[in-house]
Amino acid sequence: MADNSRPPGRPRSEDARAAVLRAVDDMLVDEGYAAMTMKGIANRAKVGRQTVYRWWSSKAEILLEASATDAARELTVPQGPDAEAEIAGFLTALSTFLTDSDAGLAYRALLGEAQHDRKVAELLRGTDVLGDAARAVIQSARGRGALKDESDLGALTAELVGPIVSRILIEDWRGRPDELQEMARRFLSR
Repeated sequence: MADNSRPPGRPRSEDARAAVLRAVDDMLVDEGYAAMTMKGIANRAKVGRQTVYRWWSSKAEILLEASATDAARELTVPQGPDAEAEIAGFLTALSTFLTDSDAGLAYRALLGEAQHDRKVAELLRGTDVLGDAARAVIQSARGRGALKDESDLGALTAELVGPIVSRILIEDWRGRPDELQEMARRFLSR
């Protein structure tokens, strides 16, 4: 029996995909989001424009894929000795991701673009890299009995992620360990 699960057209080259994702990260750091073009990304990645357009319809899609891949790794925290330590570990990872990581810089650029581009906003809603990581930590805290199960998961996610994102975007804040520990404590005592 034939396997028809492969999409039509030429198979996606992992080398080309990786080159495009590296190129978009590098271009964001070197040139900024506004200056990036699909043609420029293809040139930087040393692939044809057709290759880029075959797999992504916009630079935002490429940037989100690059950011989401790294975010999944950078925002996953090991289970701590207790819920507070685990939440503090997540807040530390989130702060580091948004302030020091190229993937976090990409995500911040997309957040800014989403404010005036409906398609980018829809992309971010469809791939919630910060929320996915936060929900995993919240579920762990629930499993330990540190949070009530009946609490709205969406609201809890916003309460955990929102203050960090807001302070970083508005104040260029970098959380100190004692501040992040206190935020974890307040979150759990709600």
